[in-house]
Amino acid sequence: MKWDSPKAQIQMNESVINQVSDTALMAAAYRAIETDRPNAMFHDPLAAKLAGEQGRKIIGSLPKQAFIGGWTVVIRTRIIDDFIQGAIAEGVDTILNLGAGLDTRPYRMELPKSLRWIEVDYPHVIELKEIRLSGETPRCPVERFRLDLADVTARRTFLDEVAAQSKRVLVLTEAVTPYLSEDAVASIGADLRLHESIRYWVADYFSPASYEYRRRSGMSQAMKNAPFLFEPKDYFGFFAQIGWKPKETRYFAIEAERLHRPAPFPLPIRLGMRILGLFASLERRREMKRYAGFVLFEPAKTEERAATRNRDAQQEHAADAKERRG
Repeated sequence: MKWDSPKAQIQMNESVINQVSDTALMAAAYRAIETDRPNAMFHDPLAAKLAGEQGRKIIGSLPKQAFIGGWTVVIRTRIIDDFIQGAIAEGVDTILNLGAGLDTRPYRMELPKSLRWIEVDYPHVIELKEIRLSGETPRCPVERFRLDLADVTARRTFLDEVAAQSKRVLVLTEAVTPYLSEDAVASIGADLRLHESIRYWVADYFSPASYEYRRRSGMSQAMKNAPFLFEPKDYFGFFAQIGWKPKETRYFAIEAERLHRPAPFPLPIRLGMRILGLFASLERRREMKRYAGFVLFEPAKTEERAATRNRDAQQEHAADAKERRG
């Protein structure tokens, strides 16, 4: 189902989320709520306009256990803002936002006017965005392209053109990879790795424990039409196989401590977590703080990729040998 033209409205039914692109409305609504806070982590004055009534309905219809969603959107927004500012300081001249949704960074962030900002998404998402942002002026030039990333031929042609026209590119896939299969993420990552001018790639990180929590919390049912598909057993090993290594990883819980914005868990859960922390091992406490976040990737060198493949082959061989012995 599409956001109908020309008003680009969502027809809500018994399902909270009808398609993956509906999550863009949800995220915009959460950013609008944050903007109204007296201690806001950022100010996104266009978020409410973009979210509209549909976005507010979505977050109002989510299960009670989904309270963590708004906090996650706020923390991830700050993380990615920092990644972008750091990359620009290192000479990035192009931001390529794949699956841009209703992001308004080129309108709200302090950006050099020379920066090239490119947004890619489904036609109905781009249409809604252009309608609701009509008359607004971005801080740098913004180009929007209607493209389905699943169209491999069109995607590769597009990436060829962008890479050829840029010297240093940061690719942003905010809340995109979780909804793709492992094969799809591998294909996109391999395509990005082909271009020397693509220097950075920002992607979601989720630990196996976070996927399990999502299933138990009721979010999987609420978002059954937009399920998480990307669940590699070895997250960083997966990206290493397709030529990417982490330059910097920021975890929500650790970043929240730095920003003095703890997760809004109900009191019983907070007390339970404190008690658990008293008896948990150092490694377990470390895992609890690293359940999810965002990673700034950079291209891995050829020898690093070879080492990863050798390691994985050895681990697979050892696992096979153990299975035969068993």
